[in-house]
Amino acid sequence: MHTYATMAQYKAGPLLEQIEIPSDLRSKFNVDDLPQVSDEVRQYIIDVISEIGNSHFGASLGVVELTVALHYVFNTPYDQLVWDVGHQAYGHKILTGRREHFHTNRLMGGMSGFPKRSESEFDTFGVGHSSTSISAALGMALASKHKGEKNRQHIAVIGDGAMTAGLAFEGLNHAGFEKDANLLVILNDNCMSIDPNVGALKEYLTDITTSHTYNKVKDDVWNLLGKISKFGPDAQSVASKISTALKSSLLKQSNLFESLNFRYFGPVDGHDVIGLAKVLEDLKDIPGPKLLHCITRKGAGYKYSEEGNPTKWHAPGVFNKDTGEIVKVVPKSPQPPKYQDVFGHTIVELAEKNNKIVGITPAMPSGCSLNIMMEAMPKRAFDVGIAEQHAVTVSAGMATQGLIPFCNIYSSFMQRAYDQVLHDVAIQNLNVVFCLDRGGLVGADGATHHGAYDLSYMRSIPNMIVSAPMNEAELRNLMYTAQQENMGPFSIRYPRGNGVMTEWKTVMKKIKVGTGRKLNSGEDLAILTIGHPGNFAQKATEQMKEYGVSVAHYDMRFVKPIDEVMLHEVFSKFKKVITVEDGCLMGGFGSAVIEFMVDQGYSAEVVRLGIADEYVHHGTQEELWAQCGFDSTGILKAIKKLLLISVSANKLEQSAS
Repeated sequence: MHTYATMAQYKAGPLLEQIEIPSDLRSKFNVDDLPQVSDEVRQYIIDVISEIGNSHFGASLGVVELTVALHYVFNTPYDQLVWDVGHQAYGHKILTGRREHFHTNRLMGGMSGFPKRSESEFDTFGVGHSSTSISAALGMALASKHKGEKNRQHIAVIGDGAMTAGLAFEGLNHAGFEKDANLLVILNDNCMSIDPNVGALKEYLTDITTSHTYNKVKDDVWNLLGKISKFGPDAQSVASKISTALKSSLLKQSNLFESLNFRYFGPVDGHDVIGLAKVLEDLKDIPGPKLLHCITRKGAGYKYSEEGNPTKWHAPGVFNKDTGEIVKVVPKSPQPPKYQDVFGHTIVELAEKNNKIVGITPAMPSGCSLNIMMEAMPKRAFDVGIAEQHAVTVSAGMATQGLIPFCNIYSSFMQRAYDQVLHDVAIQNLNVVFCLDRGGLVGADGATHHGAYDLSYMRSIPNMIVSAPMNEAELRNLMYTAQQENMGPFSIRYPRGNGVMTEWKTVMKKIKVGTGRKLNSGEDLAILTIGHPGNFAQKATEQMKEYGVSVAHYDMRFVKPIDEVMLHEVFSKFKKVITVEDGCLMGGFGSAVIEFMVDQGYSAEVVRLGIADEYVHHGTQEELWAQCGFDSTGILKAIKKLLLISVSANKLEQSAS
């Protein structure tokens, strides 16, 4: 468990100190106090995150004024506020009873980095993946309508990057049909997701928000809307018609959102908290689905994040708040690279020799290191925006024409495109290479981001090859193998973080699909591993030599097709077997091993180590591997228990360290 800094280290400003929950904000302060409240919330975020690191940063700074205005105007939590993704919800958490715990953000046992229903009644919907807010808030609005709660408000805050996903459009399309639904969608438009947003919608939003002619005339429209209550109900429809006509004539295009039956308002300054409060107050009285378009700056109010690279300031780690210098720990010796960087450099190396290779990512080029290929080969690498389903199907389309797409998607995000993997790739047996980054436990992002399920859900798909490398050289070899002709669907999963090889630029070689590696011979017990945890097992087998225990270790490399020759060897020789995987035990690698054992009529005592049938919350990767029992110490304990060896827990932990 972490030893947390004390809350006393972080001093709240004089107004923020008086706010425990939003009702304090509403009852103790008037609208003219909101700029100071916003400044104090922003400074508190800067003070805490600069010291604890391990957190998102720029997104929450960009919506401080919007957050304050929302909680000031609306009667939260009765009025239901849904944050998309949740990167931007730190100000919300500080204002809703969690300021004293904010310094535990994303630390094991501490506050979640995302809204979480079990954490607070103010977190109306648990989030982590993008583009869910509109559908969720609409569902709440329809439930309120069903229950007769006529005055209850429902607000979805969604970023421009998240608006590119199909789910967001599905929610908008349905909401426009539900004319009586009391729904307000707030589009937080900062022209950024994590990496720069892409696509036609981004261009549309840029056009509509930067039109000087439109914005000049828009001031008059907003003045009119601000006086709606004085002109009676007819003024609302008049203003709407005037606004629509202005947008159509000045921008030479109809309004996307109004074509979906939303009443569109904006764009407005997302950093004018008093103006926002007044606008939101007016919008409360307008029935039906509405969209307020707010222009914000990611990292607003902190000089260095505003002037610097927004991607760098998305989650900068520990930094000096006075100078903006990001604190980097300089290792004493050369360190192994991140798996994602091995992917990024290797795909360029392969593509230089194979002109059929292209790269695809849904909005995470820097996160998965496809940005290396985008810079080296800009016409052969594609960022399709936050649209995982599209990423898979466009890859399938490319594959029908003889290209070999390397479709790189985080494991937990690939869940969103499962139908496309089945229907568009696997049924047609297309050679799409799925590089699943962040396979396994990812750390501080927690349950919404752990890549716990891909080994299980991929191995159930016909035609799919399912693999995982134990180290950087094996990742390169699997990528080299996957781009061979007529391979069909090929999944390669690897974890977040660093590998184990400082000399990793090895000569690539083709691996025979469905073959493993025998790394250690042994007599007493066999350990079968898949992927990076094989390194934990190697350490454990070495330590067990001190106790006279001889352990065989097999790196299986493939979950499907699994190496049956190797498994025959294992079950012919050993009656005690341990399987290790950084994934869910249900239906995963260990299950595949047991299925083989039963199908072939073998009998052995098999212990499976991995992620149990429960959600794992946030902590460091090392803490979570230990919690789930498949780090080196956990493997040592499993060996001891299986062989009935008397070794103290302290001795095992000392040996594993």
